[in-house]
Amino acid sequence: MPKEIVIDENSGFCFGVINAIQTAEKYLQEHQSLYCLGDIVHNNEEVNRLENMGLRIISKEEFQNLKDTTVLIRAHGEPPEIYRIAEKNRIHLIDATCPVVLRLQKRIADEYHSAAPDKQILIFGKKGHAEVIGLLGQTDNAGIVISSFDDIQLIDFTKPSKLYSQTTQSVELYTQLIHEIKKRYAAEGHEEMFEFVDTICRKVSSRAKQIAEFATRFDVILFVSGEKSSNGLYLYNICKAHNPQSYILTQVDHLKSIDLSKANSIGICGATSTPMWLMQQIAAECAKM
Repeated sequence: MPKEIVIDENSGFCFGVINAIQTAEKYLQEHQSLYCLGDIVHNNEEVNRLENMGLRIISKEEFQNLKDTTVLIRAHGEPPEIYRIAEKNRIHLIDATCPVVLRLQKRIADEYHSAAPDKQILIFGKKGHAEVIGLLGQTDNAGIVISSFDDIQLIDFTKPSKLYSQTTQSVELYTQLIHEIKKRYAAEGHEEMFEFVDTICRKVSSRAKQIAEFATRFDVILFVSGEKSSNGLYLYNICKAHNPQSYILTQVDHLKSIDLSKANSIGICGATSTPMWLMQQIAAECAKM
């Protein structure tokens, strides 16, 4: 058995996810079931736990066919179209959109509706991610999503633009992207046409530094995350860079494939979408080995 097994106290749900889950749990204590538009969190183990309580995950297509019922909006937020459908179909929305995301949606919407017609709204984020879909919806889907440096070519450097970021993106990558776009505008002689806003959640961005330090303290790192979590993949790669003996797992059973026989110390950490109870289960299993 390893001499030391430590769970990272900074890992686990962020405020937005905690609020969404507690909101769902409170409703389900008084009702048999509740619809949720999309996965309430990008972690299958937590989704399964809530489904056993009566939560039912539905797609946008299923949502459009509902009438006279209640639906939870998760922390990632949704585009204006969803609210229009809800009003039309008499759907009561329990809105658990993260306050940080909500503020960003409003900033983008205000900019889009007040800006000059030729101004480009740029959103740095993962294409198809729930939060990005919600942000893009604030521009009537006219915004430009920048997921990689290759996407910079989508920008018209003869027109003004303003850049925002998905709240859970990497500060380092965002800084690099800003530098590259600035350089391209300068090359065209239009550097003054480019604006950017720091919209990355500091609760999430501070995790990078914290988890890098945590990863160096142990022989082995077990990083617990859902397969769909972009935040999880980002933080896991930081662990791996600082400790080559880092392994990613989504459930307790995955421990069977990891050799821990020579590990005197094990650090267990996870994404902002990783439930603490799952990390505790993995810690308990490690203690038996």
